[in-house]
Amino acid sequence: MEFVVRGRIVVQKKHILELGNVAADVADDIGDLLGNKVTLQLVSTELDPETGDCKQSPEVAVSDWFLSKDGFVPDDVQYEIIFQLHTSFGIPGAFAIRNHHKHEFYLKYVKLELPDATVLHFPCNSWVYLPSDTPPGLTELRERELRDLRGDGTGERHESDRIYDYDLYNDLGNPEKGPDMIRPVLGGSREHPYPRRCRTGRSPAISDPSAESMPAQRKDFYVPSDDRPSRRKQCALFEEKLKAAAHSLLPVLKSVFGRSFKSFEEVMQLYHQEMSVEASTTADDEEKHSPHTVLVQNEFKDCKNTSWLRYPIPQIVARVSADEWAWSSDLEFARQTIAGVHALKITCMKAFIPESRLDPSKYGAPSSLKPEHIEEQLEGLSVQAALRGRKLFSVDYYDTFMPFLSRINAQEGIQSYASRSIFFLTKQGCLKPVAIELSLPPQTPDTSSHRVFVPPLSAEKKDWLWDLAKAHAACNDATYHQVVSHWTYTHAVLEPFILAARRHLSTMHPLHLLLDPHFKDTLAMNALARKTLTSAGGVIEKSFSPGKYSFEMSSAAYDSWSFDDQSLPADLIKRGMAVPDEKEKHGLKLTIEDYPYAIDGLEIWSAIRRWVHEFINIFYKSDGALQADNELQQWWSEVRSTGHGDKSHEKWISGIDSKANLENLLTTLIWTASGRHAAVNYGQYAYQGFLPNHPSKTHRLIPQEGTKEHAEMRENPERFFLSVIPTKAETAMLLTTLEVLSTHPEEEEYLGQRTGDEHWTSNREILAAFHAFSRSIAEIESGIEQRNSDPQLKNRRGPANVPYTLLCPRSGAGITGRGIPNSITI
Repeated sequence: MEFVVRGRIVVQKKHILELGNVAADVADDIGDLLGNKVTLQLVSTELDPETGDCKQSPEVAVSDWFLSKDGFVPDDVQYEIIFQLHTSFGIPGAFAIRNHHKHEFYLKYVKLELPDATVLHFPCNSWVYLPSDTPPGLTELRERELRDLRGDGTGERHESDRIYDYDLYNDLGNPEKGPDMIRPVLGGSREHPYPRRCRTGRSPAISDPSAESMPAQRKDFYVPSDDRPSRRKQCALFEEKLKAAAHSLLPVLKSVFGRSFKSFEEVMQLYHQEMSVEASTTADDEEKHSPHTVLVQNEFKDCKNTSWLRYPIPQIVARVSADEWAWSSDLEFARQTIAGVHALKITCMKAFIPESRLDPSKYGAPSSLKPEHIEEQLEGLSVQAALRGRKLFSVDYYDTFMPFLSRINAQEGIQSYASRSIFFLTKQGCLKPVAIELSLPPQTPDTSSHRVFVPPLSAEKKDWLWDLAKAHAACNDATYHQVVSHWTYTHAVLEPFILAARRHLSTMHPLHLLLDPHFKDTLAMNALARKTLTSAGGVIEKSFSPGKYSFEMSSAAYDSWSFDDQSLPADLIKRGMAVPDEKEKHGLKLTIEDYPYAIDGLEIWSAIRRWVHEFINIFYKSDGALQADNELQQWWSEVRSTGHGDKSHEKWISGIDSKANLENLLTTLIWTASGRHAAVNYGQYAYQGFLPNHPSKTHRLIPQEGTKEHAEMRENPERFFLSVIPTKAETAMLLTTLEVLSTHPEEEEYLGQRTGDEHWTSNREILAAFHAFSRSIAEIESGIEQRNSDPQLKNRRGPANVPYTLLCPRSGAGITGRGIPNSITI
């Protein structure tokens, strides 16, 4: 006997603008009419008792495919499909789909309805089994699928491939364009350790076989087809790129390329003045004949409405009322170390003078700071008493920058220091800067080159030398934030975890169900970054002082990275910003009670951990069960041995042998992809969008008294300050990037949400645990809002009146300075 199974397949087709050869499209349509282009085949959960193989249905073609090729909007397209099955077939447990079209499509889900009205939903992860629990009919398919995803490690990858493999970062340079575009290979050596990236298999560069050749012009870097963004998001990114192109070019019309700002008022015109083509072409003669002017006019001559080309006002200068200089105050400078875009670096000092790991025979004495530099500012305490009371803090970049500083400053137009900023915790619970030390490489091995700057005794008195010292310290911070805390410690370190998961955790595995939302789009974003941001001559090299040495610095920072330290509690303890205390909430006592990043972050961390704990206990009843999970063990083994192979000798988690260490591992991964990334990404425009607050480049050193530069500074200190930080063109390019990086798309999925598929699981235990997690995230957001409105918590807003919202879980679209997406999606 036979029975009928009715099904529905839901897909998204290629956008009409992406379609290519019309003749090939017509051939596809003819193929549709013949019924041989897209077919489905069901697979039973049972084995054939006679052959021992899987039971498979006949292939059924999807009909009328060509009738819905409108493709102008990325909406879902549905097709009905009917299977005739023998009663001995059993229950469908999987399906195979075959596409013989020239163009790919994005498969969302398949839904089947059995004769007894049972509905089976297949979003590619609806059947969730531990390997030991997989129905016999699906075991071979499960293993075959993973083998296909791993590939054989050979050949160049193509757009339609679904293969995940590893490679070194040997594609950052472009040696075919000349010696200045050569970059060292990162990864695979003791000199330049690095995480692995997704392998593309492109041929070696002709002029440098150690480097990978660049793809053909306009061709994207390879991303496995399952990990490319949805069409709707691709369209949104396309629109953002158009907007970015306009922003990066039109401001050039307002000035000669490379010229510095003349006043802070001129900086503010970036946000208050429309960048229209008509207005821009009223520049002086020198500007009108600029090649950039011609380029922009040709590119945008048909624009009808260009009012949207104005940059939005960054929060750091948008919310002040009485004091337009609030952003430059010492209290705001200090507050941003615990409630700004980079609140992850500050450390409680254990000793004074600061120490260094660098060889003094090569770099000289590490510091010239002395107690007398700061003691008058410690509210009557001695330096030792302040240390004992855990009241002295530092943001120290000496060891990070000093080994590279000679090469950095040898670049044209770059003059930087290695900085240390020292802060004191006042009786009001706020930090204030008490000294900044700026260091240069010693002229001879037995000398040192340090300058110590201290704030003016009166806050009413303007000290431009002190302001310049803060700008140089902020520039070090901006580089470390972007290159290390943002790119290396979130984007780059997560990629090997994702690759290993795709290679070893079946879509049927419960951890795939848990982790997939937190891995979404990250490989695609990293590939885009390698193409435009991290590559030789890319935005980061052009926008930050280290220039061509930026990612060598990134590699040096990775050398000290440890996965164990990435959990938020471990990070706070290591930096001396908290101590273990079981009496306190979350088991930690904070060194600074009003530390917004830590307070909000620990709430998020604990909620993630509770959700992970409940999820693990649903599937693993004992430590032995996870020890016997071969997919789980192979995943973690490959992360250590290959994905992070340069650190495989280190003493981070050696194996997953207990539910407790699996819980910490998964919580750390989810936190890194969500909360940590949000904290360092979505405030970039809010704080660094006004470059005087957080400059990314410095072009001049601080002048010594008696020099021509010192006289120039005294004559016009504001203009001298602006000549130190990025020029107009550099500012425009960076603002363009920061605006895109800080923007949430319409379809963003935030922590505690699973909006991508309403049928992501039918397991009631999982749903109950997830709903509890979602409620806790909503409660955390309410708590953050309440703390931000509490006037007693002075670090929540600061002099510039910018509330700390970077760990508020929800956000609307656009630049909001808040929102925690599930994954690294930009």
